[in-house]
Amino acid sequence: MATLKEGDKAPDFTAKDQNGKTVSLADYKGKRVILYFYPKDNTPGCTAEACSFRDNYESMLSKGFEVIGVSTDDEKSHKKFETKYSLPFTLIADADKSIVEAYGVWVEKNMYGKKYMGTARTTFIINAEGIIEKIINKVDTKNSSQQVIDLLQ
Repeated sequence: MATLKEGDKAPDFTAKDQNGKTVSLADYKGKRVILYFYPKDNTPGCTAEACSFRDNYESMLSKGFEVIGVSTDDEKSHKKFETKYSLPFTLIADADKSIVEAYGVWVEKNMYGKKYMGTARTTFIINAEGIIEKIINKVDTKNSSQQVIDLLQ
C-alpha cells in the first residue's frame, strides 16, 4: 500500500465515472484537483461531504479547482447518488479498489470491535503539475469544502 506525502506525484488512474465515461487523472493536467475519497454513496457522512462540495462547487471552480469524488461503489450507485443530491462533479467508480490502494486509503477499520477493510475518508489537493499539495486525513464531513478553502488561503 502506498503511503503518499505532500510533495509526491499523485498516482495516475483511469476508471469509469457515474456516466460510464472513462476518466483519467491525466485528463486534468494543468488544473488543480480536489480528489476526495469517501467510504460509501448515500450514507450520512458521505452525503454531508458531497453536499458540502456541491454547495461550494462554483467557488471551487472560480479558484481553478476541479472536484472528483472516489469510492468503491459502482457506476450505477454513483449515478443514483449524483441524481438524488444534484452533484455537479465527477464521481469515480473504483470497484476493483486499484485507486484507493494506489493512494493508500484502503485500510483496516474497526467498528464495534469488528475489523474490516474500507476506505479512509481522505482529501488530496493536487496541483496543476500533478503533485500532491495537501492531504487532509481528518475530514470534517459537513465542512469539507471549507476545510480545503481554509488550507489554500
